Amino acid sequence: MNKQQNILIIGAGLCGSLLALRLGQRGYNVTLMEMRPDLRKVDISVGRSINLALSDRGIKAMQLVGLEEKVKPLCIPMNGRMLHDLEGNTVLAPYSGREHEYINSISRGLLNGLLLDEAEKHDNVVIHFNKKCESVDFESTTALFTDTETNKPFVEDADIIIATDGAGSAMRNSYYLGKKFLFSFSQDWLSHGYKELCFLPNENGDYKTYTNALHIWGREAFMLIALPNLDGSFTVTLFLSFDEGEYNFNNLTTKERVLEFFSKYFKDALELMPNLVDDFFENPTSPLGTVKCSPWHYKGNTLLMGDAAHAIVPFYGQGMNASFEDVTEFDKILDQGHPDWETVFKAYEKSRKKDTDAIADLAIDNFHEMKGHVNHANFREKRTLEMAFEKNFPNEYSSKYSLVTFNEDVSYRDAMLRGRAQDKAILNMLSDGDITTVNNLTNDQLRNTLDKVKTATEAILEDDRIAGLK
Repeated sequence: MNKQQNILIIGAGLCGSLLALRLGQRGYNVTLMEMRPDLRKVDISVGRSINLALSDRGIKAMQLVGLEEKVKPLCIPMNGRMLHDLEGNTVLAPYSGREHEYINSISRGLLNGLLLDEAEKHDNVVIHFNKKCESVDFESTTALFTDTETNKPFVEDADIIIATDGAGSAMRNSYYLGKKFLFSFSQDWLSHGYKELCFLPNENGDYKTYTNALHIWGREAFMLIALPNLDGSFTVTLFLSFDEGEYNFNNLTTKERVLEFFSKYFKDALELMPNLVDDFFENPTSPLGTVKCSPWHYKGNTLLMGDAAHAIVPFYGQGMNASFEDVTEFDKILDQGHPDWETVFKAYEKSRKKDTDAIADLAIDNFHEMKGHVNHANFREKRTLEMAFEKNFPNEYSSKYSLVTFNEDVSYRDAMLRGRAQDKAILNMLSDGDITTVNNLTNDQLRNTLDKVKTATEAILEDDRIAGLK
């Protein structure tokens, strides 16, 4: 394909800036347009998570563009979930039985800024800020923008347009409204929204609670989580229904009621948050939704990627990682030597969509797991067994979480199918008394238990294959 063609990327967030960098490295002429100001010069974090969980799929993308070593100093390792009960008692639930496997808390702004810096080093990559895309004419491969500083409209022409402009994608909206081809679109909202809060650091700059964990206050119908930042603070997020339950976002309207709610359900967190009331009423409440659509491309001139194609809820910590993996998978397709962009786009979507649908479904599953299941005895027994399997037989077993998070060469769909089958096998056998908890097992008995789980898992997978699920 002709590398002298001009590629327009709409959206300079994490996915768009990584894609611009990679295509720049490959020698393509890239123009990257972003509607917001340059985040390296102004703070644009209001209403968005300021830190994210970077795991192996995202790290693989950093390796692809040669940035792994530059990203490491931005990361805080999180080895597991720190579970907080109503009384403030805590237990650390490791993410894996293999000590080298952990996820990383990383600043969205610092990571995005690094990607922009690296992309700008290439003479064939040009980045423009304060340029809002209004619509895309996918027949003529042009995009209508408004310069948000002058309020003047302009049209940008290109040979290829790739939209990485997030869940509210202007190009996806143009696909939907254009009605020039069969385009399917769904947007499913959770009944819950989220609000960003924070633990400020101590006066000496230290962290107020254990650093190397993702903290969870799961309360069945709602939850609070906290991730560490490099400056000693924690980003705290409340996930709560808009209008259901005794406490919800619609009725937490006074200082007294907010303090009552936190005193009842998150009292140890409240002790770390003298700033709670100010944060609660100053910060926005945002919705949570899943976007699925198809096709992602129109002929050989436009393509949706990242959240523009498949926005997901944040409960598996895979939104950024999935978008980064989009770029690595797209890069693989480019290496296959297809003759034109239409063939590239078709091959990319065919190989990728089933996996993005899978991680979207898994993220919903993990929402229910994090806010409630982690507190159930049978779930904890299952996780205890899985940690023992991974520790004692590291090359023979990976939990669903490990398959998704630490096995970057296993597709999301395969991870989902095998992980669900394993979960079903273990929970059924625990319930039936066919296996017992790890505390009562010798190493030989643990091996025997693993063999039983493997056999039951394969039987479930075979049933899935017969039913057409695989």
